[in-house]
Order: sequence, then C-alpha cells, then structure tokens
Amino acid sequence: MVILGITGGIGSGKSRVLEHLSTFPETVILEADRLAHELMLPGTGLSERILDTFGDAVRNASGGIDRNALGAVVFSDPEKLDTLNRLVHPAVKDAIRERIREEREKGTKLFVLEAALLIQDGYKEICDEIWYIYADREIRLDRLVEYRGGDREKYQHVMENQPEDAYFEENCDRVLDNSHDFSLTRQKIDEEIPRLLLKFDIKSGIIL
Repeated sequence: MVILGITGGIGSGKSRVLEHLSTFPETVILEADRLAHELMLPGTGLSERILDTFGDAVRNASGGIDRNALGAVVFSDPEKLDTLNRLVHPAVKDAIRERIREEREKGTKLFVLEAALLIQDGYKEICDEIWYIYADREIRLDRLVEYRGGDREKYQHVMENQPEDAYFEENCDRVLDNSHDFSLTRQKIDEEIPRLLLKFDIKSGIIL
C-alpha cells in the first residue's frame, strides 16, 4: 500500500483533489481534521481528557465538547492551545496509524492522508510521498469569498499565519499547481498516480 500525503493552504482546492483521488480503484481517503472531530465526540477517551483539562467552560448542554467555546479558550492563550495540541495530535496520529494498519490488511492500494499541518505534525515519517496543492494567493482569496462567504481581509489574516509556499515546496515531493481550470489538475493527477504506484511496485488496475 502506498501512503500519499496531501497538504496545502486554505483555498488551494485540496477538497477537489481528494474528490478526484477517491475515484481511483482501491483508494481510501482520510482527512485528519475530520478524524480529530470524530475523536472528540462525547464518550471518547480524548473528549474526556479535554473536558477534564479545560473544565465546564467548554462543556455543552449534552455533556460533550462545545467546540466554539473551546476555540475561544485556546486561541486567545498560546499555552492553552499548546496544551490542547498535546492532547489531540498524539491521539489523531495513533488513530491514523491504526487506520493504515487496517487498510493495509484489507489490501488497499492507495491510502491518501490530508492534513493542513501534515509536515509540521511529523507525518513525513508516515507518508511515502507528499504533494503540495498550490494555488495563487489571489485565486485562493477569490475562491474563499465565493464559496465560504465573508470578506477577503479575514482570509488574508488566516493566510498570513500559514507557512509560505517555499516551506511547502522544500518539504514536499511534488507541487500540483491548482491555480487554473481543474481539468488541468485532474490531468496531472491522472499522470502522477500510476507513476506513484509503479514507484512502489503496486499494480494499480488503472488503464493507461
């Protein structure tokens, strides 16, 4: 099984890339952020540890985690954010490793892991190859305003707090330019996946 990491900044179009990758045979997509949300559902070990750490201020009416309240607590206090990260990140990584083990046993050929902090959180040791989904900054801003609403300044602020393109380029194996019509990105992906599988001697079942 080949493990492909996907990362990129906000508005770069990672979701469309994942949607296309999901069409390849025997492929599994795992988004780290969604997994983290699942691990924080009521009754999970991680949920209980977070509630024990931050108290009733982040507890909702049903006894679970109020994510908005938790965000308000940690994003205004770097130390508390670091505490939360030290609870969440190891739990997510353990769950990802377990999912990889399960999919490898099932005979899955391509396991795609998407995470905004793929490099920063040390997933390079897990992935066979990492792709950076790039898009021009102005195009990203246009997409975010169109599809998510809000104003450009809000998204500009988010981008300013994300690593520069050079950081991703230095730490990734491939850069996919998703600045233009997605048909061009799709074509590039269709070229790269057979190469990737061949690199690791995996029979893809894809007709070239």
